[in-house]
Amino acid sequence: MNKLLKTIVFDNQITLSVLDTTDMVNEAIKIHSLSPVCAAALGRTLTVCTFMSSNLKNQKDKLSVTIKGDGKGGKITVCGNGDLEMRGFIDNPQIDLPLRSDGKLNVGACVGKNGRLTVVRSMGLKEPYTGSSELVSGEIAEDFTAYYAFSEQMPTAMALGVRIGTDGKCVGAGGVIVQALPGASDDALFLAEQIVKDCANVSSLIENHGAEWIVKELFFTDKYNEYHPEYKCLCSREQIEKVLISLGKEELLDIIEKEGKITVSCEFCDKIYEFDSSDVEKFFN
Repeated sequence: MNKLLKTIVFDNQITLSVLDTTDMVNEAIKIHSLSPVCAAALGRTLTVCTFMSSNLKNQKDKLSVTIKGDGKGGKITVCGNGDLEMRGFIDNPQIDLPLRSDGKLNVGACVGKNGRLTVVRSMGLKEPYTGSSELVSGEIAEDFTAYYAFSEQMPTAMALGVRIGTDGKCVGAGGVIVQALPGASDDALFLAEQIVKDCANVSSLIENHGAEWIVKELFFTDKYNEYHPEYKCLCSREQIEKVLISLGKEELLDIIEKEGKITVSCEFCDKIYEFDSSDVEKFFN
């Protein structure tokens, strides 16, 4: 079961979020047939975006994040909402890359160091909030830390990890994220950052001990709120119909004449929707 544990530590100066997203990553692997390095790249992004979605004020508020670097994996897209229903995809899900010299998956080469990270929050206002920053390393955690520093002026430290077993399945995935509250002392932030550095192998900690252990043993508290995010695509035939109707009847019938039918595949869950000329007539009647 996916978990998000949230609390405030160090005399109410630092917010702490610890995530176990192992099941979420395995669902993404199953849907997209992800290679290990793509599972790590998309899994880390799903993890931090789950944290970001948990900070949306309303359940139906929406979050959309894109990471567009110059790496072999192509663009990463992740969406979520205040209900912590998450979904995502990577453009080239099956690419494989040699391991780094330290034996770890080369997520930086998969994502790329040159590019941008863009965050869009839709919160029921006329215009959504959009923030953006340049990629730092393509390793995801450093890139989101930089985003929070430059785009939201919020001191943040995070460790993200995805561990893939020999069978291609995820055996441990999650993250530890700390942020300074207004008025937090430098000492409190320094201590929190040091503990996060000790969580560099967070995927192994999740695999062997669990999210609760990290909160209790490393941050010395047993008080926290627990949430259960999930990988859940929100696509539907009705939604696809609305998009098709916007193209106009003539264009839709032209596609059917050339292709025999209209086929739409959802990028988040790979579900396929098919429409024929009788469907198009129903749209416009």
